[in-house]
Amino acid sequence: MRHLQTTKRLLLAAALAAALPFGMAASASAAGTLTLSSPQDPGSWDPIDTFLVNWSSVATNVYEGLVYRTPDLKIVPALATSWEVLDEGKRLRFKLRDGVTFHNGEPFTAEAVKFTFDRLLGEEGKKGPQRSNYAVIDRVNVIDDHTVDLVLKQPDPVLITKLAGYGAMIVPPKYTAEHDEAYINAHPVGTGPFRMTAYDPKVSVTLEPFADYWDGAPALDKVTYRFIAEPATAVAELQAGRVDVVIPPTIPISMVDTIKADANLNLVSVTSPTVYALRFNTRDGITADPRVRKAMIMAVDRGTIIDAILGGQAKQIASFQSELSFGYDPNMKPLPFDQAKAKELLTEAGVKPGAEVQIDIRGNDATFAEVSQAVASYLGMVGINATIKPYETNVLLNDIIPQGKTGAMFQQKWGGWTLDYDNTAYLMYHTGERWNPYDSDPKLDALLERQRSMTDPAAREKVLHGIAAYAADRALEMPLFNLNEIYGVSKRVKGFVAPPDNRIRLTGVTVE
Repeated sequence: MRHLQTTKRLLLAAALAAALPFGMAASASAAGTLTLSSPQDPGSWDPIDTFLVNWSSVATNVYEGLVYRTPDLKIVPALATSWEVLDEGKRLRFKLRDGVTFHNGEPFTAEAVKFTFDRLLGEEGKKGPQRSNYAVIDRVNVIDDHTVDLVLKQPDPVLITKLAGYGAMIVPPKYTAEHDEAYINAHPVGTGPFRMTAYDPKVSVTLEPFADYWDGAPALDKVTYRFIAEPATAVAELQAGRVDVVIPPTIPISMVDTIKADANLNLVSVTSPTVYALRFNTRDGITADPRVRKAMIMAVDRGTIIDAILGGQAKQIASFQSELSFGYDPNMKPLPFDQAKAKELLTEAGVKPGAEVQIDIRGNDATFAEVSQAVASYLGMVGINATIKPYETNVLLNDIIPQGKTGAMFQQKWGGWTLDYDNTAYLMYHTGERWNPYDSDPKLDALLERQRSMTDPAAREKVLHGIAAYAADRALEMPLFNLNEIYGVSKRVKGFVAPPDNRIRLTGVTVE
């Protein structure tokens, strides 16, 4: 009997392997345990609670949305098999995949889609950071069990891409309604290829293959994510063979050559949408004056920082977006490094030598700590005394920045997960947004709102270029660099694809 059951499982896995939209072949046999090092425990696995890339590097394997963005950044079907745009962009109709179940056995139907978005856009969604990304959705209409309409308040040219990430991950209605927030945060249930079987906060997460996954069970028999904040520890564990993959942004540039020299390891570096800046407190102190902000930008030699500290693994940016972003203007140039002009602007603004500023950074980002020290040194050359204050990442992101409790400058790392400047610019610059605790500019608000309803890509891109130029003219941040995603990977690992957006999909991975 046992042999017969095994044979049936093998036949089922072979049948499921046909026509897979993700281009991943299923495997009926286990292929080892994969251990990954992640620098941060997101603290909650509920999709409506998060904005963190390190959430996505785990949860991409647990949850699914209506669509999926592949490692080559293409949008393909996931829980929806197809979609069409109706009513001049104000209604999106999705045909849903049949035969899909959640990890707890609940069936996936149109009701689950409606429940997910009603929850996201309702009272529970108000508590998290994702609601504003989907506020254009007026309601969800269930047409039948496998057809659903998203009715929009106005056209949203970025919505399809947004549906591939974070808050739009589909959750099981019955399970979610039966459990409280704390339980759901620690016990996620999705439709993905892996189910979470253990979670030890700030220590590790364990995933196991979901045998009933609609796309065929993955090959690995277990996946462990260890939360290792200290880069040197993560790299040491990789070298010792106790970790198979080190996820960005863990690996500091200073350790790149160490990994390259290890015969058992591969260093994988890919162009990323992630950009870094030091944003300004535009409300308080000397940085309330745009002349001072421009002076501070011109005081810092960003090109030398990229060469000397980042080992050339980055590109200088003029606006807070990468070249992968829709809205990126290749003709826009950063403010030049010019300390003489910087001193002139500081004198004009009445800033005396010895003025104090504080730079707030993530305490676990060793590479950026070096960058911030270099920035502080350059500022010192023009008479500004900068001190650096590191914070635990979750504290900085969940309390210090959103509550407007930063110093004069604060680290902002942003992946622009939609690969569209709207998702960066709106959240950074629009009045009242979480990442804009200090500034309010009616002209900028109007530009940001205008582009969200535009369906002509060329016209919308022109407006986005204007937004980038306007933000640069106001010097709302010191744009620094677009840093490559750097992965350390054991040569025992086969089939691993390093995605630019850190959304690691493990269905095709095996370990020797």
